[in-house]
Amino acid sequence: QLQASGGGLVQAGGSLRLSCAASGRTLSMYVLGWFRQAPGKEREFAASVTLSGSSTDYVDSVKGRFTISRHNAKNTVYLQMASLKPEDTAVYYCAAGLVAGRRAYDYTSWGQGTLVTVSS
Repeated sequence: QLQASGGGLVQAGGSLRLSCAASGRTLSMYVLGWFRQAPGKEREFAASVTLSGSSTDYVDSVKGRFTISRHNAKNTVYLQMASLKPEDTAVYYCAAGLVAGRRAYDYTSWGQGTLVTVSS
């Protein structure tokens, strides 16, 4: 089971760090990703990190502002978000899978989501 946390209300230009911890499974065996779903929109890929953490992928809209990282010993994946914009407002979901992809079906386990609201 994946448990996401760290969301909240922040002003534009601010920062937040999301965390996603696992229980009952070892995350070191999985590719980890973050997706987000804005109100009225489909869920979209935000970032992913490979098993070792040596390779990351980001959607263009967050490149240079978001950083995904993982701490396998803590069984946790993080999403450090900086220079936040109102359009980053969404529910953020962590996910685990066996394929380093950008599609939701690449991931087999999902967290419950944490809401990030960026005010202008």
